[in-house]
Amino acid sequence: MTWRLRRATPDDLDDVMAIESSVFVTDAWSREGMQHELASPDGWYLVATPESDDTLVEGYAGLQVLPGAPDADVQTIAVLPHARGRGLGRTLMTQLLNEARRRGVREVFLEVRADNPGAQALYLSLGFEQIAVRPRYYMPDGVDAFVMRLAVPAPTTRPADSESEQIA
Repeated sequence: MTWRLRRATPDDLDDVMAIESSVFVTDAWSREGMQHELASPDGWYLVATPESDDTLVEGYAGLQVLPGAPDADVQTIAVLPHARGRGLGRTLMTQLLNEARRRGVREVFLEVRADNPGAQALYLSLGFEQIAVRPRYYMPDGVDAFVMRLAVPAPTTRPADSESEQIA
């Protein structure tokens, strides 16, 4: 399956909140909090829709980057259960990291539930490392949060291979 990614707008609030409340049942963001995030000039949010139906939001992700800051925070990411396991979470995270790099960010941070090994595995595979634990961070469940950090690699350039430069 393929998806289209686009910048989220305040008009996406209902779709984002439907996913938020179904995925994060006990610790979902409030509607007001999410509305603020989608409208914030410091936020960079994406929604993902199936290529075949751009009205159906199946996932979203958000990054917060203050102007000129050396670091950024992944605020949230969620994918509907039926769309999981197909690379959508990785695609959303990759785009967030690309935006962080574009803005000159050197480190990206996030929190992940200690009881979410799938998300932890995704973040580790993207180069994040666990740096701390926040006990009982996710309420009302009292679940610990693992704080993770990614040192954003600088973009690299290299000379073109001389053989590939030759014109036949």
